[in-house]
Amino acid sequence: MSAAGQGVAAPFDALRSQLQEAATRFADGPDALEGILLGIVDDVDRAVGEPLEIFPVCHHSPASAIAMARRLQEKQPKAIYLELCEDMAPLLPELRNCKLPVAVQAFASEVEGFPLDWAPLSVIAPITEASAEYQAIAYALDTPGVQIVLVDWSSDHVFQWDPRSSEPAPGSENGDGDGDGPDGAGDPAEPSEQAGLHGDAVGVEIGDLRPRFAELEEHLLRHGRVRHWSEWWHQYVETPLGDADHDTYRQVMLLIGSLFRRLAPGDPHRVRVDEDRERYMWTRIREHLTATGTDPADSLYVCGAFHAASRVAEFGVEGADSFGITPRSATKWRHGLIPSSHAAIEAQFGLAPGSVSIAATTWGTNLKRTGVKPFRLEGQAGVKKTAANAKKTAAKSKKAVASAAVPAPVPATAPSDRLSGFLRRPPVLDRLDEAELLGWSVDIVRSARRNGYLASTADAIAVFETSILLAGLRDRAKPTPYDFQDAAVTCIEKDSVPGRRDVRRLVETMMGGDRVGQVGYDALPPLARDVHDRLAPLRLSLDQRGVKRALLDIAGRPELARCSDVLWMLRHLLPAGAARPIMGERELGERSLQESWDLAIGTHQRALIELGYEGVSIEQVLEQRLRRKANNAQATAAVVLEAVEDALLYLGSHRLADELGTRALQVLSAERSVDDAPEVLRRIRRLLAFYRTTEPVLPGWIETFVKTGYAHYCTLLPTAFASDDAGVRQVAAMLGFLFSMESLALSLGCDRSQLELAVAQAHPEGAEKIALLWAARVQLGTLSRADLRDRCEQLLDNPLVVQAYPRYISGLVHALEPVPGLVDFVVEAVSNAFGRLPDSVLLPWLPSLIMALRKSGADLASLLVREAGRVFPARLDVLDAWAAPWKGEAADPAALSRRRAAGRDPGGPLAALLQAYPATCEEVAGLLGCEGEWSVGGGAAQGGLEIVKRYPDVAMALAGLAG
Repeated sequence: MSAAGQGVAAPFDALRSQLQEAATRFADGPDALEGILLGIVDDVDRAVGEPLEIFPVCHHSPASAIAMARRLQEKQPKAIYLELCEDMAPLLPELRNCKLPVAVQAFASEVEGFPLDWAPLSVIAPITEASAEYQAIAYALDTPGVQIVLVDWSSDHVFQWDPRSSEPAPGSENGDGDGDGPDGAGDPAEPSEQAGLHGDAVGVEIGDLRPRFAELEEHLLRHGRVRHWSEWWHQYVETPLGDADHDTYRQVMLLIGSLFRRLAPGDPHRVRVDEDRERYMWTRIREHLTATGTDPADSLYVCGAFHAASRVAEFGVEGADSFGITPRSATKWRHGLIPSSHAAIEAQFGLAPGSVSIAATTWGTNLKRTGVKPFRLEGQAGVKKTAANAKKTAAKSKKAVASAAVPAPVPATAPSDRLSGFLRRPPVLDRLDEAELLGWSVDIVRSARRNGYLASTADAIAVFETSILLAGLRDRAKPTPYDFQDAAVTCIEKDSVPGRRDVRRLVETMMGGDRVGQVGYDALPPLARDVHDRLAPLRLSLDQRGVKRALLDIAGRPELARCSDVLWMLRHLLPAGAARPIMGERELGERSLQESWDLAIGTHQRALIELGYEGVSIEQVLEQRLRRKANNAQATAAVVLEAVEDALLYLGSHRLADELGTRALQVLSAERSVDDAPEVLRRIRRLLAFYRTTEPVLPGWIETFVKTGYAHYCTLLPTAFASDDAGVRQVAAMLGFLFSMESLALSLGCDRSQLELAVAQAHPEGAEKIALLWAARVQLGTLSRADLRDRCEQLLDNPLVVQAYPRYISGLVHALEPVPGLVDFVVEAVSNAFGRLPDSVLLPWLPSLIMALRKSGADLASLLVREAGRVFPARLDVLDAWAAPWKGEAADPAALSRRRAAGRDPGGPLAALLQAYPATCEEVAGLLGCEGEWSVGGGAAQGGLEIVKRYPDVAMALAGLAG
C-alpha cells in the first residue's frame, strides 16, 4: 500500500491525485490503469526513500554520465556498488592503459557444466567515456579511500541463468529486448570491419532501458514522429535531462524504468531472470555492507533504471536475506580487455546506426553547456594533458586526499516531487543550439564537397532552414541530429551518390564517426606482449590500426628468421588479413630467404588478445589447437594429417608430429568412407618426401600408416568402384595411394596379391570408372597398352557410345594420378578423337570434354599440356609433314594384325569382297557420293578404298554381311 493510502504525508501525494483523476477520467473504471499509474509513483517513492542512494542510469547515455559526474562531485561517496559482472573487478585498473572505447571481457575456451557446442563462451561489457559507469570507475580508482564493488552476477552465472534458446536475442530487430533496435533508421549502414570487434560475445551492460511491450514502443514512435527508439530517447529523455538537477534526473529515470517494467509482457523466463539478477545484486550489497561496516548513507548504487524500480522482497538494505546464490561451474574463465568501437556496440546491442556517435557528440555539448568537469582516469591513453592540466590534476588529487580524511557531510534533505514540474515544462531553444546547427550545416557541405557532391553555401543555408522546418513539423522545440541528418540528405544528396559514402554516413562521421578503442601494451595478456616483443626487430608500430608493410631480408639479417616464424604462426592462428604474406612461402623442408608481409595486428587486436586467454605463448596455443583438432570426434584422417603437417611446418616438433600421426593411424583404420582419399594421398606423399630428405629413417607411425592404408584401401576398392557415392576422383586417389606406396608397403610385409584381387573384383558401370579400371589393369600388367588402344578405337568406331567418349577421356585423365606413365597415351586418345571424328560428332561433345577436364582434372591438365608440347611440332610450317608417332605400322605390328583380322585393314577380306562385286560397289559409291571410276590394279580396289576411308562404319557392316 502506498504512503498516500496510509494517510501519511508523502512528497508524491499531489502527483498521485492527478494520476488517479486522469485514470478515472480517461478509463472506463479505476481498475488497471489506475493501478499502473499509482504503482509507478509507488515505485519511485520506494526507490527515492531507500537509505542506500540508488542512481538509475541508461546505457551509453550522456545525460546519465553528466548526472553521475555531478553527483559524485557533490556527494563524494565512499563506496560505489556497480551493476557489472563481479568477476571483472580486477580488470578495472587496467582501463587507464587503454584508449576508449574498450570492452571488459570474460572468455572461456573450454567449458565444463555447459553444452560443448556453446564453446567458446565470451561475455563483454563495453565502456565509453560518455557512460555513467566510466565516470564511477574513474572517480573510485583515482580517489583514495573509495571502494568500487561489482555486484552483478558473474560471467558463469550469465550462462547458468540465461541459457541460449531459439528465441530472438534481446535487442534484435524481431525481439522485444532491452537494447535499442535498428528499427528502420532509413537505409542500413554499410557493414564495417569495426562492427565485428566483439565477435559473437554475449553483451552485459548497465541500463537496459527500452519498452518490452511492442505496442507501447510503436505508440511512442508514432506519436513522437520518429523512426526508431534511439531518436525517441534522444528527443524526449536525453535532451531534457541533459541539464536537469539530480533529484529531477533520478525521479524521471525511475519513472521510465517503472513504466517499462510494469508494461512488459508476462514472460515467466525473462521475469525470473530479471528478478534473480536484482536479488543477486542486493544480496551482494548487503554482504559487503555487513562485512566492511560501510554506512549506506556514504554509498551509491549504480544500476539500470529498469532494475532500480524493482519490487522483489530482497530490495533495499533492509530486504529479506532469502536468496541463495548458486555455485559457479568448473569452467575456467579468463579475463581481459579488448578494443571496442561505436559500430561494435551498435551491432551487438541492436542500437540504431550512428546513435553511439551522436551520443558522444551530445556528451561534449552537454559538458560545455553545464560546465561539469568529467572524471578521467589519471594517465588515460588518448587524453591530451598539458602542464596546466597536470597541475590541476595534482591539486585535485591532494584535495581528494584531504576530503577523504575528513569527509564532507551531505545535507540530508527530504525528497521532493520534481516529476510534476518536469512533465509540464516545455523545452526551450537557446542560441547555443542555433550556433551548433549552423556549424553542422557548414561542416556537412565541406565534407560533401570533398566526397564529390556539388554542394555550395546555398546548400548549407538550405540544410539549416530545413532542419528547423523538420523539427517544427515533428513538434520539436529544436532540431535534433536526426532532423539534421534528414535535412542534409534531402538538400545535398538528392538522387545520386557520386562517391563511396552517402550523406547519411557523412553526417555520422561528422558527429564523431566510429571511434575505435585500443588496449595499451601494459593491459595486454602475456601472450600478446610476447608477440610484440618478438616482432620488435621489425621496427613497426604494430599496435596502431591499419596495414603495415614488413620487409624481411633473412639472408642479410638472420635474426629476422625468428620474426618470420612468429608471423607464420600468427597467419595460422589469427583471422585472414592480420598477417598476409606478399612474398615468400613456407613448405615442408623449405624456407624463404626474403619475405614481405602486410601486417594489420593492431586492427585485429581483439583476436590477438583472445589468443592470450588460451596460453602464455603462441607455440602453446598452436599446440593445444592442433591436439584439439586431431582429437575431435568428427576428425578424419586427412584432418589429422593436416595437423601433423602444421606441427612440423610451424612448430618443428617431431614429438607432437609422432603423437598426432599415431592418432591419424587410428582414424584411418576406423573410416569406412573414401571421401577424403585425395587429401590423404596428397598429404602423406608430402610427409614421406619430407622425412626421406631430412631423417635417416622413417618414423614408425608413418610406416604403420602406409601398411595399414594399403590393406585398408585394398579392402574398400571394389566397393568404391561399384558405389555411386564414391566419385572417380576418390577412386583415383585410392589407386594412387596403392600404386605410389606399393614398394614401401611390400617392403613392410604387405601382399601384392591383395591389390590384384581387389582390382579383379571391381566391376564399375560408369564410363569414368571403367577407364580408370583399364588404367589400373595396365599398371598391374593384366592389360597391355595395345589392348587399351584397341578398346579406345572401338569406342570411336561405335556410333552408339561415341557420345560418351569424353567421359572415358575424363577417367583416363584421372588415371594419371595413379598411373602417370599413361600421359602419352591420353594425348594419343584425345588426338585420335580430334583427327577421326567429323565435326558433326566432335563439336557436340567437345564442350563436355572441356568441362570434364576443368571440373575434375584441372590439376592433371598440366601433364597433358607438357606431353602434347613434347609430341607435337613446335612450328606451324612443319605440321603438314608431321606424322603422329603412334600411327606407324612398325610401331605396333601386333595391333596391325588384329585390325586386319577384324576387317579394318585395306589389304584384308574387305578388299576381296569389293573385287568380287564391282557393280555393287559402284552403286554404293554413287549413293554415298564417292566420285571416281572403278578400277582394279595392284590387287586392290581403289574405288572401294575411298568408301572405306570415308565411311568405315558402312564398310564394317558390309564386311559383316559378306561373312
